[in-house]
Amino acid sequence: MRLGVLDIGSNTVHLLLVDAHPGARPVPFATHKRPLSLVAFLDDEGNIEPRGVAELESFVAEAREFALRHHAEDLLAFCTSAIREAANGAEVLAQVRENTGISLRELTGPQEAAMTYLAVRRWYGWGAGSILDLDIGGGSFELAMGMDEIPSVATSIPLGAGRLTRDWLEGDPPTAKSIKALRKYIKKTMNDVAGEFLSLGKPDLVAGSSKTFRSLARLAGSAPSGSGPFVRRTLRRDDLELWTTRLAALTVDDTSHLDGVSQLRAPQLLAGALVARRAMKVMKVKKIEICPWALREGLILRRFDTLMYESSEPILMASGGFPELTAGTQSLAAHEGRSS
Repeated sequence: MRLGVLDIGSNTVHLLLVDAHPGARPVPFATHKRPLSLVAFLDDEGNIEPRGVAELESFVAEAREFALRHHAEDLLAFCTSAIREAANGAEVLAQVRENTGISLRELTGPQEAAMTYLAVRRWYGWGAGSILDLDIGGGSFELAMGMDEIPSVATSIPLGAGRLTRDWLEGDPPTAKSIKALRKYIKKTMNDVAGEFLSLGKPDLVAGSSKTFRSLARLAGSAPSGSGPFVRRTLRRDDLELWTTRLAALTVDDTSHLDGVSQLRAPQLLAGALVARRAMKVMKVKKIEICPWALREGLILRRFDTLMYESSEPILMASGGFPELTAGTQSLAAHEGRSS
């Protein structure tokens, strides 16, 4: 079957269509995305402004038509911290549903961490032993660890690279004072959650599953994305230390011209590097494996797991111990007659 996954993130809005069936590896069929930083549309009260809501509605309607045109059978539509933490998030979701016919499921931070961890576990398999997964997004930083497909610990903290860049870093390149203040904030925030992970012992494998980690690994010499997902990519702490120092001295324009760094990600790469560096240090990690699968793939895998045991009704069930996500999946056919 063909499944669509609509991801409303902090930096981009992204529709991924995959072909798969229960028990099979999902194979990407088509993708459609657009840069959209919803946090850039926040007013002083933390509300997403009408212009931002209009941009979001436009893309959701566009994504729905794209999915229908390519014969997707149903759709997982979700949003993360950008809407989750907006003061008017509930109103935005209601307006999008009313005007596009698509219900965006708001994932909690722990749900986001757990679903990303599931994708990482499936990628590396049982032979990997205990896994610690780190995922730096635009608005939040997710951490999850465990031996099974359900993590023993899954949490989310407000250390997203976009958020930190906006709230802490001043100047281009950033001032030494603002970098020092951000380092201090990251250290305190990270220390608040580190103990729970350290109590589980040393993981057998540490994975980085976000674009930030992929970009940092590319800077450190890993293969480009064009080499495919099966090429092993790693990020060593020694290399990260070096690149963090280099990034602190670069302008955004200089950073955007580095290998593996897009213009969209360039402004927030230093903040992401600072978070990654502190996480590796506090978790006593010397090397991270870069995982090509993340949240979208976790939701896809969970959906097909459901199809193996439940009816074909297009909903994401809550069986198996995962946090409940019953409103996240919907039939596209049910909205085919709606106006965009």
